[in-house]
Amino acid sequence: MERTFIAIKPDGVQRGLIGEIIRRFETKGFTLVGLKLLNVSKELAEAHYSVHKERPFFPGLVEFITSGPVVAMVWEGDGVIAGARKLIGATNPLNAEPGTIRGDLGANIGRNIIHGSDAPETAQYEIGLWFTEAELVNWTPTLMPWVHE
Repeated sequence: MERTFIAIKPDGVQRGLIGEIIRRFETKGFTLVGLKLLNVSKELAEAHYSVHKERPFFPGLVEFITSGPVVAMVWEGDGVIAGARKLIGATNPLNAEPGTIRGDLGANIGRNIIHGSDAPETAQYEIGLWFTEAELVNWTPTLMPWVHE
């Protein structure tokens, strides 16, 4: 099974959207295997956004993700990375399709509620950065035969 990393950013947490976002992933048929609420350290933020380190917006990314609690999650399922990206919508909520998390709930590119891994390599890196193996639960929901062939 494929896994992906999803984070509800401080704006999503502050706006009380945790349950709505989790509901959308569960309704889609993905399985939650890791979940925690945390205040992100500057070191974790810098490691998470390291790909943008040389960009002028890097300090703002770090400042924002450390500005309040974040819900970090690992979701599992067939095609979960691509499926999550479709659920999430375009980075800029103004360009995101209605029905997506950002399209329905996002305000602007700087307050776009959620992060999701964009590729298998990124997912593996981000999951390892945010979670230990002991924090992930391997389980199979009893409804899986009704969701997947």
